[in-house]
Amino acid sequence: MAAEGPAGQSPSRSKRADAQRNRQTVLTAAAEVFVTSGVDAPIRQIATRAGVGMATIYRHFPTRADLVTAVYHHQIEACAEAGPNLLASADSPLEALRQWIDLFVDFLATKHGLADALQSDDERFAALHAYFLDRLLPVCAQLLDAAVESGDIRPGTRPYELMRGIGNLCIGYDNDPRYDPRRLIALLLQGLQRPHAS
Repeated sequence: MAAEGPAGQSPSRSKRADAQRNRQTVLTAAAEVFVTSGVDAPIRQIATRAGVGMATIYRHFPTRADLVTAVYHHQIEACAEAGPNLLASADSPLEALRQWIDLFVDFLATKHGLADALQSDDERFAALHAYFLDRLLPVCAQLLDAAVESGDIRPGTRPYELMRGIGNLCIGYDNDPRYDPRRLIALLLQGLQRPHAS
């Protein structure tokens, strides 16, 4: 029988929890580094930001492709999980949609940082694009449907068109300081609203 740790947990359970925490810390740090330095940033830079050793990163992610894939996957999940939470907590479905679009734009900032990697022939990256649509389209649809049902926006907007339009508005923002896609996205949302919605 395994000895219990100070918190009443077995050492193996405690190690698993530590490993999971380290993995999440690395993913968060890698996402931040990829935004500023691209996916080819030195692993040492990610390790420093995460406050872990390089061996920890390689233990979880043996190759750079593994790390890039995991970051993208992690961010898709965070964006997908945010939709229902915002719908439950925001003042209105329109406000929930606005906040989710803001998170989606933040996500796209990192996604654009991953664009070169995603263009590679690695089949893991192709599968991620399908996963992106499978996870986020239903969330966007749920938010749009709620906003239509509440009378905040006009019916007829398709989730794929909205997500694709937002994605297109985000292209090029990172290499042109004069361009802020959020202003145009706000206008897009304004155009979807019914005249009485504020």
